[in-house]
Amino acid sequence: MKTAVLLEERGLLAVGGSQRREFLQGLISNDVEKIAPSQAIYGALLTPQGKFLFEFFIAELGDVLLLDTDRDRLPDLQKRLMMYKLRSDVTIADRSADFAVYALLDPVEGVGDVPGAALETDGGVIFTDPRSARLGARAALPRATAGATLDRLGFAPAPFEAYEARRVEVGAADSRRDLEVDKTLLLEANFDAFNGVSFSKGCYVGQELTARTKYRGNVRRKLYPVVIEGFAAPGTEVLLGDKPAGEVRSIAGNRGIALLRIEDVAEACEQGAPLTAGSATLRVESPAP
Repeated sequence: MKTAVLLEERGLLAVGGSQRREFLQGLISNDVEKIAPSQAIYGALLTPQGKFLFEFFIAELGDVLLLDTDRDRLPDLQKRLMMYKLRSDVTIADRSADFAVYALLDPVEGVGDVPGAALETDGGVIFTDPRSARLGARAALPRATAGATLDRLGFAPAPFEAYEARRVEVGAADSRRDLEVDKTLLLEANFDAFNGVSFSKGCYVGQELTARTKYRGNVRRKLYPVVIEGFAAPGTEVLLGDKPAGEVRSIAGNRGIALLRIEDVAEACEQGAPLTAGSATLRVESPAP
C-alpha cells in the first residue's frame, strides 16, 4: 500500500482576482508564469533586504492560485500580501478549513515524475514536489472527500515521521526547523538547487541581494544533509576541532540537516577532521534534489 502523510502544520491561502498572477510575480522568488493546471512551483517571499519571510508551494485550481504554507504563520503571510495588494484586483482568502494538505510518498497514477507536474482531481490538486521528485508528491484536497480520494488512489495513512525522514534525507529545508525569519538567505537554504528561485524573471521583493549573492559567490554558510553517528539534538552547536562551524537544525533518526560554514566543511573534508555536535560526529553529504 502506498503512503500518505497528513501535514497538519500546513495551511492554504487562495489568491484570486484578475490580477493574481501579476500581483504575485512582482513579489515572490520564483516565476509565476510557469504555473498552469499541469505545473506547480515552490518559492518564497522575502524582506526588501533579501531575507527569508515565508515559503510556499503554489498550484492552480480553477480560477485561484493555492499557496501551501506554514499554517501557524499563514495569517502573517495573508496580512503581508494584503499590505502589498493596494488597488489590485486580487482576493486573498484562508482556505485551510476547507482543504487538507498531504505528502504522498509514492508515485501517483496520472501525475508525472517531473518536479511540479500537477493534476486537478476530485475538487483538489496533486503535484509532484517541485523541489525534488525524490520527495514524492503533495496534495491539496477537500477535507470532506480527501479520505475517499486517497483510498481510490491506493494510499493509506502514515505518520508525520515518515515524511520527515524523507525530507531530511533529501536535505530539503523546513521553514519551522531549518530557516530563520528575517535572517536566512535563500541560497543558504539551497532554494536555487531545489527549484525555489528564478534568476531570469523580473524584479521581486528582495531580488537584488539574492542575485548579488548568486553572481558574486557571497554565500558563506549553507544547509547540508548530515549523517549523525551518536546523539545530537536540534540546536546543538557544530564544531570543527574547537572552532564553531555551525548548528544542527532538523533531526530524523540518524540523519539531520545542519547549517554549516562552507569553508569549514571544505576544511573537514581536506584534512579528514570530524565535525562534532556534542558527543556525536557528523558526516556531511551534498544536497541532492
